[in-house]
Amino acid sequence: MDFDRLLDVTRRLAIEAGAAIMEIYDRPDFDVRTKSDDSPVTEADEAADALISAGLRAAFPDTLLVTEEQADSHDLSAATFLIVDPLDGTKEFVQRRGDFTVNIAYVANGVPVRGIVYAPARGRLFYTDAAGRAVEEFGAHDPAAAGETRPISARDPGDDALLVVASKSHRDQATDDYIGRYDVADLVSAGSSLKFCLVACGEAHLYPRLGRTMEWDTAAGHAVLAGAGGRVVRFDDLDPLGYGKEGFANPFFIAHAPGVSLKRPASR
Repeated sequence: MDFDRLLDVTRRLAIEAGAAIMEIYDRPDFDVRTKSDDSPVTEADEAADALISAGLRAAFPDTLLVTEEQADSHDLSAATFLIVDPLDGTKEFVQRRGDFTVNIAYVANGVPVRGIVYAPARGRLFYTDAAGRAVEEFGAHDPAAAGETRPISARDPGDDALLVVASKSHRDQATDDYIGRYDVADLVSAGSSLKFCLVACGEAHLYPRLGRTMEWDTAAGHAVLAGAGGRVVRFDDLDPLGYGKEGFANPFFIAHAPGVSLKRPASR
C-alpha cells in the first residue's frame, strides 16, 4: 500500500463525507430507520457510505473494502482490507449531541495500521500520517489542502489518578463497576470513536468498553491510538484486539495509554 496516497485519499473522503453528514444534520428533520440488529440508520449514514465507498473503490480497486452499511456481503479472505464506518455514533447524531465520527482504516494481518477519525460537528480531525504517527489537524479542514498538524501522544498518568472516558449511549453497571476498581480523577462521557482519540491526545488515559462493538466501530480509532503510543486489548485476557474476525464482532476491550496498570476481570 502507498501510504502517502492512502492518507491523501482517506483524508479527502472523510472530510467530504463529514460535509455531507453535516448538511443533513443541520436540517430541521431527517429520516431514521431501524436495521435488522435494532440499531438506527439515517440518510446521513447512507450518503456518507456511498461517497466513501465510491472513492475508495476508485482509488484502490484491488483492496477489499468492508463498510458497516454493506457488511452482509463481505468475506474476509484477504490479509489486508479497508474498513469504514461512515457515521459512528448514529444515536448521537439522531439526538443532535455532536459526538459522531467518520472512520476509515486500513488493516494488515489483523492489525489496524492506518486510520482517520473525523468529528465534523466538533471540528476535530485525527489521523495517522504516512509514517504511522498519530496527529491532529487544525484549521479549516479543506479536503483539497491539509492544514497544520501536531503530533499527539497518549499520556502516561504517572502517579496521578486516571482520567477515564466511557460511552455516552452504551454505559452500563458492569462498566461502572470496572471503572470503580481504579483511582479515578475524572470520568467523561463521550460518543463514538472519539473516545479512542481522547486517549490518543492525552485528554484521557483509559477507555473500557464492556459492550457490543463491531470492527468498523473501532479500527480507525484503534489505529490512531496505536500511532500515539497507546494500546487496545481484549478485556478477558488483555491480549491485543485483532481484526478480520468472522462476523466482524469485537469482544469487550480496554483502550489505554502507556503506564496504566490494567485491572484484570473479576473472577466469575
